[in-house]
Amino acid sequence: MLTDVQRRVIGTLAGKRIAVVGIGITNVPLIRFLAKAGAKVVACDVKKEEQLQAEIASFSGLGVDTLLGPGYLDRLSDCDMVFLSPGVNPEQPEIAFARDAGVTFSSEIELVLRLSSAPVIGITGSSGKTTTTTLVGRMLEEDARLHRPERDVLVGGNIGTPLIESVLTVKSEDLVVLELSSFQLKSLRVSPHIAAVLNITPNHLDVHPNMEDYISAKENIVRFQAGDGWAVFGGENDVTARMATRAHGSVLMFDASGPVERGAFLDGSSLILRRDAGGHCTDTAVMDRSDIKIPGMHNVRNVLAAIAICSALGTEPSAMRDAVSSFGGVEHRLEDVGQVDGVAYVNDSIATTPSRTIAALLAVDRPIVLIAGGYDKNLPFDEMADVALGRVHDVVLLGVTADKIEKAFLEAARRAGSEPPRIVRAADFEEAVDAARAAAVPGDVVLLSPACASYGMFRNFEERGHTFKEIVRRYAEADEEAREE
Repeated sequence: MLTDVQRRVIGTLAGKRIAVVGIGITNVPLIRFLAKAGAKVVACDVKKEEQLQAEIASFSGLGVDTLLGPGYLDRLSDCDMVFLSPGVNPEQPEIAFARDAGVTFSSEIELVLRLSSAPVIGITGSSGKTTTTTLVGRMLEEDARLHRPERDVLVGGNIGTPLIESVLTVKSEDLVVLELSSFQLKSLRVSPHIAAVLNITPNHLDVHPNMEDYISAKENIVRFQAGDGWAVFGGENDVTARMATRAHGSVLMFDASGPVERGAFLDGSSLILRRDAGGHCTDTAVMDRSDIKIPGMHNVRNVLAAIAICSALGTEPSAMRDAVSSFGGVEHRLEDVGQVDGVAYVNDSIATTPSRTIAALLAVDRPIVLIAGGYDKNLPFDEMADVALGRVHDVVLLGVTADKIEKAFLEAARRAGSEPPRIVRAADFEEAVDAARAAAVPGDVVLLSPACASYGMFRNFEERGHTFKEIVRRYAEADEEAREE
């Protein structure tokens, strides 16, 4: 049975002419939901009909119009509402024109937030959000298993299954955990009850017109919270620390460099939860750093963030510890692919920014052959090159950013008065992996951590990571066959 709030929200959709821009995994369920709510839906995509046959078939019979191919954005200003796919550039002229004409913009995430009967936990950041979201989901699931068997935990947003078609069945005692990107947040006008901003570093500056716009989009996750909300911020990041001073709800911080007033921090090797208890603070040692299987200080910060977030929900520390100690990581994030000829291969394809690659370089404690390069998001590589000196002895570069990255490495070596890593150029991805293998010696790590998006070579970072793993698998099989002869 629908609640009064749900009826009211759905009622605002009925009879409206609504454009959904982007017919993909996230938006097909959204198109179906809107059509069933009584909206007059037009599904828009730059692709042609023959490329979208399966998607179009999934909402056939619901009265949905389509506008495909060139000119797919031409009728947006005729609509009452527009829902943009997270991957659509919101600064395109047709979209800006519709916005200026007074068309309302919304998103699947905003609908989920308005329709959910259960508390929603939203997590964003320039890096670490997938791992942190996964950890939060696992901590809450373990707590529910031990203490709240009636509770279901749903994980979605930028990962997992789109929740729009299941949100009306969510119970008030359940919990919804969402990973949210800047694209999903930019048009948001409602914030989750519990929201976390892990960190802010330059990203997506090929889409956001400037850094201020990117930061503003991220801050929407807490901007509309009420006084009873909870906001969690990384204490070591200047941007998120400033955001904390503007939050409307209760603030929790996490910090791997020292204590926080309330939240989670690292003390020696202990991860400590600091909470209010009857007007004074109490500290609880939740786990030891050795309980964390995923490598790197950045993952210690991700665990601290998850502890702080879950503490706002009363999660038992033992459930937090058990969830972390059994967690081996998320695919494509410092993923151990295996060893061939004494060389370890690590898949960090998620590293689509220099800051992610910096975290990977700091997490690896063996000599590195780095594979980097790809699509240009207009981000600087100077700090990454500084960190790589002394850690990386060979760099294999590919993609449109190869010149930029090589220049950053040469200038970093000049500043440091040292020799730069040997730089190898590759024409394609398989050639890059082959070159990295040729450069590596036993004891080395071949690290795929591109610092760039994969556009132009792959559909996404997942496909890039899977291709890397397949190439390494072939190396291992050939090595095994050679040893058996």
